[in-house]
Amino acid sequence: MLQLKQLGISTGGEKGQEPLFPEVSLTVQDGQILVIMGPSGCGKSTLLAAIAGNLAPPFQMTGTIHLGDTALEQLPAQQRKVGLLYQDDLLFPHMNVLQNLAFALPASLDRKQRAQRIAQALSHADLQGFQHRDISTLSGGERARISLLRTLLAEPRAILLDEPFNKLDKTLREQFRDWVFSELRRYRIPTILVTHDADDCGDNEIYDLVKGE
Repeated sequence: MLQLKQLGISTGGEKGQEPLFPEVSLTVQDGQILVIMGPSGCGKSTLLAAIAGNLAPPFQMTGTIHLGDTALEQLPAQQRKVGLLYQDDLLFPHMNVLQNLAFALPASLDRKQRAQRIAQALSHADLQGFQHRDISTLSGGERARISLLRTLLAEPRAILLDEPFNKLDKTLREQFRDWVFSELRRYRIPTILVTHDADDCGDNEIYDLVKGE
């Protein structure tokens, strides 16, 4: 379960600290996908950065973030176990599919375990035999699926989606969105999706960042 309590983000201005949006208090249950909506520039991506531990100056955060029983606000990003998926897939172009996915796996796994884990993930995503494919040969939909698989293989305790469907065409967008939602529910991961497109919401609960409700 991911909980935000009175989370506020502000930046310095001529009149002192200026809040980006009303304080956010919400709870995302395991397997739930909460959609945070708002127009471009209202602070959606900045909110995700605060949760993930990547908030950069001059932004300042107040309030608390809990993932289960763990308070996250004082932890560095690498210790938070929060996965991020962007609209750009951010795959490493100099690595093949196997190497990209292996990058996310725990170092404690041996070579055979890593290969098995990757093969199972690819099979579940209907990408059997893609281990040695060059990233440049993949379609947009294949790259998007590989990107999500890499995020899931890192075993995050929560996932943040920063408009990950925007660069896909309409048909592929719908298919990938439905698959992503299904996978996140199957893994029972609390998820926050930020978007300004109502078509991306599905039947998920919506939180309006500008209205604060």
